[in-house]
Amino acid sequence: MTQARPDSPCVALCSTALGDEICMGCGRTFGEVANWVCMNEAEREQVWLRLEAHWAAQGLLAPWQAPA
Repeated sequence: MTQARPDSPCVALCSTALGDEICMGCGRTFGEVANWVCMNEAEREQVWLRLEAHWAAQGLLAPWQAPA
């Protein structure tokens, strides 16, 4: 069974607010974090896929995929 994605990849550990270009919490770029609310569904899907691949390449589940 595939777990549904949350509304946003944010896991409330944002490091872009501290000046990081890539968030250490979710893996999004500063631009992706800043523009998330303005992105359309296709743009968000591309980000979701990139993030899932980013975490998988490290041998990890994305933070929002981890069991509760």
